[in-house]
Amino acid sequence: MNKPKVIFRFDKEKDLWNIWDTCNKDSSWYDFKNTVHPKLLEICKGKKFSECREELEKQKKRLYDSGFVEIFTQSLQEAWNKINDEYFRRLEKVMKKPIYNKEFIAYITTNIRCPYDYKEPSFMVSFFRDILSALKTCGHEIMHIQFHNTYWNEIEKQIGKEKTADLKEALTVLLNLEFKDLWFAEDNGYDVHRELRKFISDKWKKEKDFEVLLEKSVEYLKE
Repeated sequence: MNKPKVIFRFDKEKDLWNIWDTCNKDSSWYDFKNTVHPKLLEICKGKKFSECREELEKQKKRLYDSGFVEIFTQSLQEAWNKINDEYFRRLEKVMKKPIYNKEFIAYITTNIRCPYDYKEPSFMVSFFRDILSALKTCGHEIMHIQFHNTYWNEIEKQIGKEKTADLKEALTVLLNLEFKDLWFAEDNGYDVHRELRKFISDKWKKEKDFEVLLEKSVEYLKE
């Protein structure tokens, strides 16, 4: 059976859309609009994508034509290939579920925000991160996607969509406990999840059983 793998690509249209979406998207966790260059924010904020796409592309043209995005994409592919098999082996062991899909697409973005699509499945990784931090981002987003396609529906029935999203995000603290030696970078999470991440970390250190951890986390979030 073929092992799971990650394929790294750059798609200009997806990158432009991500920049536009970041400029117009609100989040209760972290305001990524603060990470967007003011000029790009001015171009995109409050407009439809079709209204600002051309001007946005002009602003990004010099970077797109530099060749550095392609170099980064190739370098990140080579770096990930070194840890691919071990990452998926550990993820399957930690989450107690087979890796549900055999191919994940990682789209390079020239933005800081890195959303994911659990249906495709795909995620984005920032060109402006160093290689080791980018590897950590990959592990982070794939963990989200795996959770969505294995445990999400069951958990959402118990605590609702918002708290399930919080749990999904906070569970990435496990990357620091079980995966950090693969990429030597810390997964810091969001400040809003600090207490939940500490709870998860403490429980995991006492008993490394993901399903038990989920049960305890659900009870914690019900309080």
